[in-house]
Amino acid sequence: MTLRIKKLDIFVLKSFLLLFAGTFFICLFIFMMQFLWRYVDELVGKGLEIKVLAQFFFYSGLTLIPLSLPLAILLAALMTFGNFGERYELLAMKAAGIPLIRIMYPVIFFCIFLGATSFFFQNIIGPKAQKQLWTLLVSMKQKSPEVDIPEGVFYSDIEGYNIYVKKKDRETGLLKDVLIYNFSDGFENAHIIWANEGKLELTADKKYLYLHLYNGEQFENLKSQATISRNIPYRRESFKEKHSLIEFDSEFNMVDGDFLDRRSDIKNMKEISKAVDSLVIHADSAGRAMFKDIKKNTYPTVTLSTSDSIKIKKEHLSTVNTDSIYQSMTSSEKLKMLSTAVARVNSLQSDWGIRSFVTRDTDENIRNHLSDWHKKITLSLACIIFFFIGAPLGAIIRKGGLGMPVVMSVLIFVFYYIIDSGATRVARSGEMNIVLGTWVSTIVLTPIGIFFTYKSNKDSVVFNIDVYLSFIQKVLGIRQERHLLKKEVIIHTPRYNEIAAEMNEINETCNEYLQTHRLAKLPNYFKIFTNYKHDDIIADLSKKLEAVIEELSNTDDLVLLSFLNKYPFLSTKAHKSIFTNRWLNMLLGVIIPAGILIYLNIWRYRLRLDKDLKTIIKTNNEIQERIKNHIS
Repeated sequence: MTLRIKKLDIFVLKSFLLLFAGTFFICLFIFMMQFLWRYVDELVGKGLEIKVLAQFFFYSGLTLIPLSLPLAILLAALMTFGNFGERYELLAMKAAGIPLIRIMYPVIFFCIFLGATSFFFQNIIGPKAQKQLWTLLVSMKQKSPEVDIPEGVFYSDIEGYNIYVKKKDRETGLLKDVLIYNFSDGFENAHIIWANEGKLELTADKKYLYLHLYNGEQFENLKSQATISRNIPYRRESFKEKHSLIEFDSEFNMVDGDFLDRRSDIKNMKEISKAVDSLVIHADSAGRAMFKDIKKNTYPTVTLSTSDSIKIKKEHLSTVNTDSIYQSMTSSEKLKMLSTAVARVNSLQSDWGIRSFVTRDTDENIRNHLSDWHKKITLSLACIIFFFIGAPLGAIIRKGGLGMPVVMSVLIFVFYYIIDSGATRVARSGEMNIVLGTWVSTIVLTPIGIFFTYKSNKDSVVFNIDVYLSFIQKVLGIRQERHLLKKEVIIHTPRYNEIAAEMNEINETCNEYLQTHRLAKLPNYFKIFTNYKHDDIIADLSKKLEAVIEELSNTDDLVLLSFLNKYPFLSTKAHKSIFTNRWLNMLLGVIIPAGILIYLNIWRYRLRLDKDLKTIIKTNNEIQERIKNHIS
């Protein structure tokens, strides 16, 4: 037995690993393409070497591994256990007495290992790769583009120049009808060159562009030149051949990445903790200094004259009535004082706004650091949580391949990504607690994983739409109808005489219940909400009726079957109190709006039960008459 379980573990783990290897590289490729798409406009046309592009993809791949792992685990788990269910392998394992949670053991341990690997990448490898990647991106953005002048538009990627080419000869490289605006000496000293033909080459050291122009003219503005030339607005020059050098550095130069040290995503957890401590100390010291400065400038010490001091002591004044002082002023003095006060308030508002910018920036930096610290944990836990969602879900839907699993995994991951990115963004803005915002996705997905695992382990129905439709019908009070048809094979014929006698008992019970309970009458509000017992008479009646219908469904008489379809499905609880606890019912009755609505709904079900019992009596009589005249 032990050997068989070990072989089963190997089989399950091997099946998962084969799919995980494929899904991981697919997910990583998708995320890398999405990352590249964000920067493709800034990188295209730069003539970057293969070595530089290889570094870009390598570092971006390292940084995206933690994000790719949860989706790959989710998809692989869905496909693996979906294949087990579709090929009835899961059914065979459960038939052997092995619960689903035991079948999942080897993959659970492997996913825990993947979660630890994700944490290692985020905390050790990720920060270093992230710094190299951002340094590389900044260097790639600063690299000058390749000189590929398009036809019919002005080309402005060469600093200080605008070049227009009407037509290009791709074979010879000649440019036809060339117009060049040279603004390198300023707009007022522009040089305009037109040439019938031209050619553009890059020097061997890739530092300059060598421009060859043929059969053209040059116009030069002379506004800023010597006084002797001021009477001449511009100078015109014709040429048959003209050559010039344009400074243009096309080499790729790696920038210094030290300017990125302030970013939180290039630090490990230990470095983030140190940075947060430093930022908190800096924020506290800056806040205290700002408070003292603002207090000093806002409430300055007022120096009184000797006469004012003597007057205050003589009159024993402890407070000064500013309103009376203001009213005693002349109009010009009032206007001057109000203007001074407004200017003072505007100055203080501007000063406080500038000072608050420093504190806001520090607080935002602290939140970013804390968010990245917690993100390293939550993204690692997502590997385990996604497995406990994907594996049970695959066992429930029992569909393998790339169809349903891909759709389900994408929907779940998009749901996770929206919650995670949205809550994190809100938390980083300061509108939500940063710890709560970072952990929201984990808090939401963990109960879902527990629910799916519990349901699949108990073989409970989760995605059977008939169950949910039946529940909705019960809530809304929608009646079900019977659809009994003639059976192709009848094992035994009904016991008509005995059934007729049972119908008499059912009719007696219905008549007695109708006379005793008077269902059509408006019920007593107090009795409805003080009663806590179920209606055993109706429950027993429903069982007897269903037994009679089951027995008569074996008949070959089509008329009798049509009578059976008239029987209603009895509701055994809806016409009584909601709870079996008296105090809960009384509490519900005290809540006036809810209590009245529930009371009216119970009355509605009592009226329906009254109608159902009368329908049962009438149908029983019709069936008895049919049995008596045509079957017996």
